[in-house]
Amino acid sequence: MRVTVKLFATLSQYGHGKRAGAPIEVELPARSTLRDLSSQLKIPPEATRVAFVNGIIQEPDCKLKEGDQVGMFPPIGGG
Repeated sequence: MRVTVKLFATLSQYGHGKRAGAPIEVELPARSTLRDLSSQLKIPPEATRVAFVNGIIQEPDCKLKEGDQVGMFPPIGGG
């Protein structure tokens, strides 16, 4: 199945040279989860703080479907 992923801020380093927020098409096996997607992109588990699937915050075990739109954000610091 194919999903579209947008990696934001420091996660863009895992986007195969794409700028932050640029869409990336990723091919995954059927019944893959957000955790599987992160693993395929070689994103360490602790690097992602929030993930959205079709605009809704989801947990790492969320099963993905063909055509899903995923956004992933790292922990944000500031002060």
